[in-house]
Amino acid sequence: MWEQKQVLVTGAGGFIGSHLTEALVKAGARVRVFIRYNSRDGRGNLEDLDPQLLSELEIVAGDLRDADVIERSVKGCNTIFHLGALVGIPYSYKNPREVVETNIMGTFNILTAARDLGVERIVHTSTSEVYGSARYVPIDEEHPLQGQSPYSASKIGADKLAESFYASYNLPVATVRPFNCYGPRQSARAVIPTLITQALACEEIRLGNTETLRDFTFVTDTVDGFMRAAQKQAALGKVINVGSGKEISIGELAQVVIKSLQSKARIVVDESRVRPSRSEVSRLLADNRLAKETLGWEPQVPLEEGVKRTMAWIASHLDRFQIGKYQI
Repeated sequence: MWEQKQVLVTGAGGFIGSHLTEALVKAGARVRVFIRYNSRDGRGNLEDLDPQLLSELEIVAGDLRDADVIERSVKGCNTIFHLGALVGIPYSYKNPREVVETNIMGTFNILTAARDLGVERIVHTSTSEVYGSARYVPIDEEHPLQGQSPYSASKIGADKLAESFYASYNLPVATVRPFNCYGPRQSARAVIPTLITQALACEEIRLGNTETLRDFTFVTDTVDGFMRAAQKQAALGKVINVGSGKEISIGELAQVVIKSLQSKARIVVDESRVRPSRSEVSRLLADNRLAKETLGWEPQVPLEEGVKRTMAWIASHLDRFQIGKYQI
């Protein structure tokens, strides 16, 4: 399927994007990556790829809001995986305009270029945050969308743009809606690296709300969902949850980490990490039946095994983390 296919991955320097890029190159695709420009010529998590694999990438740096560079990036590509976005919920409280412009107008530019240049398939990235606090569980794709943060609202807008381009222009787009993805290379902005780094190096593990419930999916399983969505005709026009179908509270997750590391760290609630009450998403649990039926996808990595793999990577890269500092 992927041999000599010309693929564009936006957000390739990010956590999931770097793993997806790696998997695509190993599968034989010719991969062009779009990363956010910075003056240091930094390539984010792509720096962790094998140098030989990295040398095979065509790298384009720019801003998703720049329609001209997006059109140049899309030209000649058969398939687009659109993961590029500003993803931090706390960051969206501080800078909502930038988040909205990047996530909505950036997606509009990708969809427009794909339509105008005749791209064969687009896989658009959503997020389980668009559901807000669960009105019922497990959450299927028909669950109401609730913009409980500027970030989730921007992703709802982007998802609806993708839906509109499928309906209006017959654009071949499928939307993958990952639940809480985790694994090696993830930053301390996310809860599992935050837990692990503090358990490794601190006497206290500082957390926000420990009662919230989340559905965690290991990154290799999430990547598998993306790649299957690009191959299945039945995925077109659909939104598909990619989640484990199992939930755990943040407090219970902390105990899993503490036990695995044989740490003596104690859990402390840090009020600065607690989200505004109406913005906090209290429960996310995926109904993944559509992914099973449409993509033939099922998660393969149990939480305990995934946490161990993540621990091993973080332990060997601990110098990258500002341990204990609240990352927005």
